[in-house]
Amino acid sequence: MNGPHDVDPTLVLLTVEEAARRLRIGRTTCFRLVSDGEIESVTVGRLRRVPADAVSAYVAKLRGLAVAA
Repeated sequence: MNGPHDVDPTLVLLTVEEAARRLRIGRTTCFRLVSDGEIESVTVGRLRRVPADAVSAYVAKLRGLAVAA
């Protein structure tokens, strides 16, 4: 890890902020994508978490849409 904002690649669940950093998008945009169901998320107690593989799935979905267009 190189800096304070790096995300541990072994994490299974990410905060929405960590998912946003992996996608290089804003926190608010990521919260909107989670709220709209574009990015899968789960609730752990009162916390909202994004499965690490959901980030890759979202990118794959975007790539599929780009190819289809």
